[in-house]
This record gives sequence, structure tokens and C-alpha cells, in this order.
Amino acid sequence: YKSTMLRNSGGVGVGGQPWVLRRVRLTWLSFMLFFILVFFPLIAHYYLTTIDEAGGPDKRIFGPRPGGELCEAKHVQDLCRIRESVSEELLQLEAKRQELNGEIARLNLRIEACKRSIDSAKQDLLQLKNVISQTEHSYKELMAQNQPKLSLPVRLLPDKEDPGLPPPKSSRSCRLHSCFDYARCPLTSGFPVYVYDTGSYSWGDYLDPLVKQAFAASVKSNIYVTDNPSIACLYLVLVGELQESPSPQPSPAELEKQLKALPYWRSDGHNHVLVHLSRKSMTQNFLYNVSAGRAAVAQSTFLEQQYREGFDLVVSPLVHALSEPNFLEVPPQVPVKRKYLFTFQGERVESLRSSLQEAPPQSFEEEMEGDPPADYDDRIIGTLKAVQDSHLDQVLVEFTCKNPRSSLPTEWALCGEREDRLEVLKASTFALVIAAGDGQLVASAGCGMRLFEALEVGAIPVVLGDHSRLPYHQFIRWSEAAIIVPKPRVTELHFLLRSLSDNDMLAMRRQGRFLWETYFSTSENVLNTILASIRTSIQVPAAPINEEPAHEIPHKAGKLAGTDANLADNGDLDLGPVETEPPYASPRYLRNFTYTASDIYRAWNRAPGPFHLFPHTPLDPVLPSEAKFLGSGTGFRPIGGGTGGSGKEFQAALGGNVPREQFTVVMLTYEREEVLMNSLERLNGLPYLNKVVVVWNSPKPPSDDLLWPDIGLPIVVVRTEKNSLNNRFLPWDAVETEAILSIDDDAHLRHDEIMFGFRVWREARDRIVGFPGRYHAWDVNHQSWLYNSNYSCELSMVLTGAAFFHKVRSSTSLTYFPHMFAIRDMVDEYINCEDIAMNFLVSHITRKPPIKVTSRWTFRCPGCPQALSHDDSHFHERHKCINFFVKVYGYMPLLYTQFRVDSVLFKTRLPHDKTKCFKFI
Repeated sequence: YKSTMLRNSGGVGVGGQPWVLRRVRLTWLSFMLFFILVFFPLIAHYYLTTIDEAGGPDKRIFGPRPGGELCEAKHVQDLCRIRESVSEELLQLEAKRQELNGEIARLNLRIEACKRSIDSAKQDLLQLKNVISQTEHSYKELMAQNQPKLSLPVRLLPDKEDPGLPPPKSSRSCRLHSCFDYARCPLTSGFPVYVYDTGSYSWGDYLDPLVKQAFAASVKSNIYVTDNPSIACLYLVLVGELQESPSPQPSPAELEKQLKALPYWRSDGHNHVLVHLSRKSMTQNFLYNVSAGRAAVAQSTFLEQQYREGFDLVVSPLVHALSEPNFLEVPPQVPVKRKYLFTFQGERVESLRSSLQEAPPQSFEEEMEGDPPADYDDRIIGTLKAVQDSHLDQVLVEFTCKNPRSSLPTEWALCGEREDRLEVLKASTFALVIAAGDGQLVASAGCGMRLFEALEVGAIPVVLGDHSRLPYHQFIRWSEAAIIVPKPRVTELHFLLRSLSDNDMLAMRRQGRFLWETYFSTSENVLNTILASIRTSIQVPAAPINEEPAHEIPHKAGKLAGTDANLADNGDLDLGPVETEPPYASPRYLRNFTYTASDIYRAWNRAPGPFHLFPHTPLDPVLPSEAKFLGSGTGFRPIGGGTGGSGKEFQAALGGNVPREQFTVVMLTYEREEVLMNSLERLNGLPYLNKVVVVWNSPKPPSDDLLWPDIGLPIVVVRTEKNSLNNRFLPWDAVETEAILSIDDDAHLRHDEIMFGFRVWREARDRIVGFPGRYHAWDVNHQSWLYNSNYSCELSMVLTGAAFFHKVRSSTSLTYFPHMFAIRDMVDEYINCEDIAMNFLVSHITRKPPIKVTSRWTFRCPGCPQALSHDDSHFHERHKCINFFVKVYGYMPLLYTQFRVDSVLFKTRLPHDKTKCFKFI
């Protein structure tokens, strides 16, 4: 410490002078620095300013210069070049940045497109797997059948003069196999018929003008008639009815000579049919002594020695020659029981004896103990009068007439005018038709007239005389529409009629009405029935229906339709393959040339009508109403069916008892383009869809700039002649499948609902299968029928705004049934009720209710315009329609049902031992 103090003190004392000098030096250095930093810049600034002012404005060096003079200076030019280079690089960088941003956006779009492409490729892969699976099943099925599809044979016509048939022993022994030339009528011929002009033969002048005109009009509208006789299968000759004239009619010898002079008679008249149409009960049987050779005879009156069973044809009389019956005046079929239990009015002058005053025998057994009675009709008179006098039931029998019509010997003559007879029959539950007393008279125009009038007004015919031949008895099961009783059982007739139940009587009356309106009511029906009888006998299939030509409206497809949002509800549900191949039509010609006897028996014994007199699709060889015409029972092993399984197996195969098939969507629209486009787009990806037929009901064509969605399948837009709801059911030739899904343009159905409905329809092909159910109800207060749309536990109708039905239903619904013309006019008048009309028709033919499949409770269409059903008048019109339809049909054909089909396992994954796939409620 001392040494430290000494050094410090020594420094101050000894070294004091150097410390002062250092301080002075620091002060001087500070002053110099201040002078340099402050005064020197000021002096330099002043000096430089003075130089610029002395040199003038043109020689300034540091002052501001105008224009680009600054860049002209050497020491600044480099800086300018650098600035320009930097600016250019900045511009280039900005352009590159914008280009990169655009590239990034494009890459993002490509990424999204790739994602969608991947999803679409996955869906296509799944569809291809399904198609491959279905193709494998089809291949296995074809290999199992080992039946190649054969082309139609070439038609060969025989020589015109030599038919090559062995001559029959006599004309009385003529049958189809011995007197008909089948070579002229191959299965693929189409059954061409040549009709002789009535003016080409001499006795044509004697024909009844009304019969001649009615026959000519019917021939003109028949699709089988051809003008080329060289290819004809059948030749028709109208030989009667002859009019009453003072000039003598041709004798049998002259008529036979004139027949042989026909240009295509070919010596024996094979494949000719002599048609005799009767308008009166007393008709001339002038062909009795005429040798017809190998020509068949079709008339109403036959003697036993004249009639050739299985060759000649008993036809119905021609009552309505040039007029059609008014179906609104036909009495209703209910109530079943009418005022009289049975009625009969007639007179047989030639056979009336004193038996009218004698008491009838107690029983036929007493009469039969001795000699056989000379005439059963005398005993019938006594028995029927005894029933009338007993007053057990109210009956009306009259055996004498004030104004009897002419009749054949031993035949019962008609009484009075036709209008008076119809009034009595309208009040009759049963109408007696007593066959001629002479057993040789197997068919007569008088009995045919009684039968016609009874069926016309709904009186159930009771034919006394089992030996009598009723019209078309080879094909019609008359036991379903009439009661045929042998004459010896007349004493049991009263007991028999009383024992019938109301249901049996109503079924017989309904069947009789069907037979009358389909086969007897008009001249056109009579001619069609004659041709259908012959065609059915020689087993030639009927011609295809006259399809409605679809006049397409050109349209252009827009963007590819996206996946329907409702498919998201399906999850991983596999509804079936979306057809990647071109759509294929339903197989039509696989069996209608090879139907068997069992098919014919089933058809004739179960269908409402015995045979199909109208043209139809090649699916139906005989009948329009039998299951086989609807495509069932084809003999194919079902594809994907019959193996059971859980919901997964059920969803993977269409199933059913027929091969895999497609369906066509028929959509009716009217000036709702946006709604229509949305509905079409929802059909994208729908499995088993063949095509979409849009029925454009508006007279205004679609907009030129309207872009139709591309759903991967054809969309055919059909132009209609007028705005009519009936256009929904026309047999458009664009529809190539049996199944039709009729759907409104504002109906919204999920794909799984449509597929399930299609599956159900394949198991009930003769019925309407759909989603919205309705029912009819009886209004006790107003004594009329009402249409009800409330939800209930039963239904009787399924609206065709969302329903499956068969194409042949659409062809026969509004075209061939006579009473349907009045219904079509009603639908056009109200622009309503076409769905009710279809339900009436199907229930009338099949006697089965429709089938409802489960769907959502309502069909909602957000953004749709106001619908017709929202108007209050809509329901009032439907009430009127139902009552009008009931009046036309004569009864209420709709049937109630509490049956509904629901799928339980359609979306459920269950073990394979759980095989139940339906719940029936």
C-alpha cells in the first residue's frame, strides 16, 4: 500500500508537467476537430456555389440540370444504366411471378380433375367388374342352354294350281289337316288375308247394303288384309246376308258355279272362308245345299249335317252394323240381383200344342218311363209356367207374342221390338235362351241374337239345350259367362239359379260383358274375331301391335351429367351394372313360335278372353292378358337368382325368374325445361336403364339454346300431335323394352327405390307396381265414389306418375278396347285422370290390385312451378272421373289391398345364413 501511494504521489510531484501537456494537447485537438467539422463544410459550400454562379447556368457542375443532361455526365451514366437494368429485372421478375401464380392455379385445377378422374375411374372399374360378372353369367347360361338363335326361314309359296293335298273322302269330312293348305301360312308369314271385292262376283248385288258397307269398313281398318292375292294365306268371300228383293236370288247350283269361278278358288276352294253375317233372327241358310269344297263356312245358322266340327265357324250376329254401342247407356252390373230372377219371351208357332192348357207332368222321370217325349219344349213351357205361378220368385215368361219375328221351324221367335226386349232384359238377373226343338239345328241366328242382347245389358244367359253350338265355342269357355243346362234338367233350373252366390253371378256378368264388348259389339270386332279364330286354329302368331311412330325433336347434349346427389344415400350399395355397352332391346322372338299345348290351355282357361283378336307384340302368341304374354315362364334359368343369400347377394344380382333385362323411362313434360333437365340429370348412373323417352306435350318446341344433359344413354324427345295426358301410354316405337317406368318430370326418386321397384315388377309383370298409392271410397251421403289421397292402411290405385307397367298394357289400354275411347275423351277434356284410367283397365283385365313399394311419403320438387294437383278443382275432377269410369265399365273394377312390398335387407350386410330379403306388410 505504501509503495502504491508513493508511486501516485511520485507521479504527481515528479511527473506533473507531462499531465498538463497532455491536457493542453487534448484541448487543441478538440478545437481543431470542431473547426474541421463545422467551418470547413461551410467554406466549401460557399466556394462551390460561387463557382456555379460565375460559370453561368450552362456550365453548372453541381447544380440541378434540365432534361437528361444529368445522364450525359460521364460519372452518372453508369448509375443510370444500373438503374435501368435493375428496373428491367424487376419487371421480368414480376412477370415470372404472375406466370408462376397462373401455373400454380392450373396445377391445382389439374389436381382436382385428377381426383375426379380417379373417382370416376373407380366407378367405371366397379361397373366393368359388374358387367364382366353379368357377362360370365350370360355365357354360362348360353352354354347350358346350348340353343343358338336361329334366323327366320325363307317363306316358300306352293304352286298356285296344285296345293299338294290328298283329297278328302267327302266335303263333310273336311278338317284343317285335310282341307287347309298350311304351306301358304308359314309361322313367319304374318297371316296375310285377301278379301274379294263384293262387286267382282254376280251375287254381290244381292247383299244387304248395311252388311256390305260394314264389312268393307272393317276390312279397310284390318291390319291383316293385303291387296296381293299371290301371297295371301286366307281368302275371304262375303256371301251374305242377302237382302229381300223381288228378283230371284241365285239357286244353289248357280251359287256353287259362281264360287268355282272365283279367280283364286283353285278348283276346290282351299284356304277360302265363306262369311255369312246375319242381321236378322230369320236368316237364310242358302249354303246348306251348296258344295263349298275345301272352303270353310262362317255363319250363325248350321244344321248338324252341314256343320264340320273344328273346320267351320259359328259366328255371332251383326247387330251393330254401321253404329257402335253407347257404353254410357249400358246398365250397370250392380246390384247383382235385379227385379226378375229370369225372363223369357218367345213364341214357336209350329210346335205349340194343347200342352199350354194341360197340367205339366210331375217329373221327367215319369215321362221317360214310357216312350220318349216328342218335344221337350212342351215340357219346358209347363215347367216354367209352374215356377211363375208359384210366386216363389218374381219371374217373367211369355210364350205368345203380339208381334213375333220370323224364325226357323222349331225355333223360338223373338217378340216385339229390340228396344222393348232390352228393357225387359235390363230388369232380369238371368235370361233364358231355349235352343231349337229340332236337334238337327245345332246353331241358329235367333239363339245368337238372344245371347247377344242378354250379354249387352248384363243379363246372365241360361242356355237350355247342351247340343247347341254357341259362337266361337272352340275357343270361348262359355261356362264362365253363361249357364248351359240340358233340357231334361229344366225342373232343376229354379234350384240351380237360386243356389248361385252373388260373387259368382257378378263374375259371370263381368265375363259376359267382357266377351260382348271385345268380340261381338261392333262389326270390326266380329271380323277380327273370325280372323283370330282361324289364325289361332292354325297356330300362327298374331302380328305386332301398331306402334306409335316417335317423331323425334332434334336436341343437343350439353355438359356431362354429374353424379346424382341422392346416390350418396346408397353408401357402398351396389345397385347393379350401369350399361357400358349400347342398350339392348328385350328378347321378343325367343318363344312365341314354340308355345306348347299347356300354355294354350292355361291361357284359354285363365284369361278373361279366350284368344287375342287384336294385334299385339311378338311376346304374345295368343292372349293379351295371360302371364305368358308378359314374358314369364320363358324357360330360362334366372341370372343371379335362386341362390338365396343376404342383402349383399340380393343387391349384386337382379334376380327374378327371367333373364336380365332393361327398362325404359317414359317422362311426360310440358314447358318446364329447368325441372326436366334436373330430372334427367338425376337418372345418370341408373343401372339397367335402356333409354329415356321424353314425351314433349307442348306445341312449343324446346329452346334452341337448351343444353340437354349427357347421361351416357340415348334421350329421345318425342313430338306429340296434341297436348294430351293419354300420350303417356301410347306404344311408342322408341320403347324397345317390356318394362316401362312412367315418371313425371317433377318426381324425385332415389336410384335404390327405382331398382327395388323394378325387381318387384319383374315378379308381377301383369300389374302396376309403383310408389304413390291412392284409394277410392264410397260416399254414403251423395251415393257416389270419391277419390282419396290420404295416407291409409289400404290402397286401390298406384299413380302412374311413378310406376312400372308392361309396354303391352300401354298398347292395349287406350287403343283397342271400345269403351276406352269415351275414357280417352274424358281425360282430354279434364286434362286429368289418366292414371286412374290405367288403374281401372289393369284391374278390369287382371282382377288384381296394384302393388305399392316403399318410398318416401312425398315427392318434393324444390323450385318447381305450381303443379296441377295443387288446384282444388283437381280433386273434384278426379271424383267425376271415377264415377264416369264406373258408368262406362258398368261396375267398380278397382280392388282394395293392404299389401305392400318393403325391402329389409336391401342395404343390410348380414351373414349368409340369413336369406330373407322381403318383409310383407
